[in-house]
Amino acid sequence: MTMLIVQHKVRNYADWRPAFDGHKGAQTAGGLANGRVYRGAEDANDVVILFDVKDLAKARAMIVGEDLKATMHKAGVIGAPVIHFIGT
Repeated sequence: MTMLIVQHKVRNYADWRPAFDGHKGAQTAGGLANGRVYRGAEDANDVVILFDVKDLAKARAMIVGEDLKATMHKAGVIGAPVIHFIGT
């Protein structure tokens, strides 16, 4: 199984979370499933997201797409995310 790990800072988690949840349809269309969100123990605005990858090609295309960039900007993501695809 392949997984996607995304880590980034957000200005305000309470503002960011509804944007993340509202993007679920695009996540699914982008080959991602079962998104899990974790927050830093010392900084609640440091976010790590884990996804199961159902379609690696779609997921790779999604993470460089303009829709995701615009959504992240609007949601208050600070800087570039750190992104890793991992497999078992």
